[in-house]
Amino acid sequence: IEARLSKFANEVLFNADTTVWQASYDGRNKEPITLPVKFPLLLAQGAEGIAVGLATKILPHNFIELLDASIAVLQGVRPNLLPDFYTGGLADCAAYNEGQRGGKVRVRARISERDKKTLVITEIPFSTTSGGLIDSIINANEKGKIKIKKIEDNTTWDPEIIIHLAPGISPDVTIDALYAFTDCEVSISPNTCVIQDDKPRFMSVNDMLTESTHTTKDLLKQELEIKLKELMEKIFFSSLLKIFIQEGMYKHPDYESSSTFELVVEVLNRLFEPFFSQFYREILPEDYKRLIDKPMSSITRFDFKKTDEQIKNLNEEIKQVKHHLKHLTEYTIAWFEKLKDKYGKDRGRKTELRTFDRVEAAQVALANVKLYVNR
Repeated sequence: IEARLSKFANEVLFNADTTVWQASYDGRNKEPITLPVKFPLLLAQGAEGIAVGLATKILPHNFIELLDASIAVLQGVRPNLLPDFYTGGLADCAAYNEGQRGGKVRVRARISERDKKTLVITEIPFSTTSGGLIDSIINANEKGKIKIKKIEDNTTWDPEIIIHLAPGISPDVTIDALYAFTDCEVSISPNTCVIQDDKPRFMSVNDMLTESTHTTKDLLKQELEIKLKELMEKIFFSSLLKIFIQEGMYKHPDYESSSTFELVVEVLNRLFEPFFSQFYREILPEDYKRLIDKPMSSITRFDFKKTDEQIKNLNEEIKQVKHHLKHLTEYTIAWFEKLKDKYGKDRGRKTELRTFDRVEAAQVALANVKLYVNR
């Protein structure tokens, strides 16, 4: 399966330098074992699946709340995540139990009263569909649990289910009855189970977020260390090339008369010996190979002033990277803040959190049984 990554995915999901690779099935290419994700993606999207003796049901959570909670973790505060569903609706998460087994979330459709004879459903419970919801309402009507005149489905991109009430029926009582007898209210039982170190592990969503946050911090550290090494290598080779040209080593008689690469390395080692202390690492034969592969045109047109300016800028970048490494927690917090500023627009909470009163079915069921007196 191939897919084009979005800008967000490119930023948080993939980095070729920190990805652990393995050979593909035919050995011709490489493929990632896992992706170095710098965001709690599993908690954002949710997941559901079953296996032999195992099952998992991770509910989705809000993008901004996940970033804020990750920042809180880095500040030493334990998070308190609650689910947020893309379908909106209302949710009672009092018994969420941090997403662990035994927890429960009650989710309701958003039902409003258009007038005394009409109800409108504009948001449906997570895990339901508008078609399934309508079927459950029709079924409850046929069983006499509710009394409606007709129902219309005007759903397009957003749900819009219009319920026309029968004459003399109270809208408030009907709303309670819809929650009691139809899929306008559903109960979801989370069961957070993940694979960690090749083993299944049951854990809370708050612990998952904590581990994800520390993983992000470690990945950012790896990226900074890689960047630091790259910057130092750039300075290393720029300085090497500058000395090579400045000291006229490329036209030294011993260098020009060297007939083999081994002799070239020997001569250059001798010529560079007074400058060894200026380099952060040992000069390897591969470095000399890069030098001698430089075309003569680039050597004769070498700009010393421009190179000095580049080295100065590289040193400034190195200083900044070392500062980030020294203050890694603050750097990681800034990373999460940047993600929120860059991608957090229009990603506010969609599901309204409430505490539901228990709807007693006996109190909202319609009196649909006729009693007769035998006189």
